[in-house]
Amino acid sequence: MRTKAYLKVIAVTVLITLSVLAMFSSVAFAQLKLDTDQNSVKIDVFYHGSTISLSGATDPGADLVIKITSPEGESKLREKGKVGFFWMNTGELKFKHVPNLYFLYSTKDTKDILSPEEMNKHVIGYSSLKEQVEISPIKKDSERTKWFTEFVKFKEESGLYGVSPKSISVTKKGSEERYNINIDWPFQAPPGHYTATVYEIKNKKIVDKAETSISVSQAGLVKTIANMASKNGALYGIVSIVIALLVGFGISLIFKKS
Repeated sequence: MRTKAYLKVIAVTVLITLSVLAMFSSVAFAQLKLDTDQNSVKIDVFYHGSTISLSGATDPGADLVIKITSPEGESKLREKGKVGFFWMNTGELKFKHVPNLYFLYSTKDTKDILSPEEMNKHVIGYSSLKEQVEISPIKKDSERTKWFTEFVKFKEESGLYGVSPKSISVTKKGSEERYNINIDWPFQAPPGHYTATVYEIKNKKIVDKAETSISVSQAGLVKTIANMASKNGALYGIVSIVIALLVGFGISLIFKKS
């Protein structure tokens, strides 16, 4: 009897302990939030990029990484070479399993707050992105590294790639911390759906994450012209010629008056 009573006490104690641990763990991981002031970006005639604010709550003492990406796909670069006295296109390189847009923001340098395994697992940083990319017809590792570096450089110059350490501001508010960052959304980003993910990091491991979506779409006259180009090519061609003639006529009048 004493043995059964003793086992019951142990079982109840274990259950209570597990319940308490579950309660505290849920509190610890439920605080991470990610909000944005706009989930939709409209491309109209006067569009030249936008500004998006990302903010939320996090556990005190945690580091953060925010990653914004488009779906993985295929990109192409033309390889230039010298033929005789002239530089010209000598081939084409295909980059598979890479996003068209890739932005990374963090409270500290990602290499200081994350282990290489975690970075590779969640594709955080250019080095992790390089691990998954396929470049054809390149086979040598040295050539692969060279052309991936050139690819990233091209994307950064195009305003579609960027890594910004120590760019997330964190302020303490009561028992929680609030983070905020304002992002200059590039006008080069094409219409599509993008994902913003915030990672909460402790002891060089990701303990929680939250996501939100950002949609970029055409609106107004830009949308009308794009639909015309894709659905009625003949009408689009005629309208383009008429607009070109009118613009040319207007410019000629200006020069005649001057």
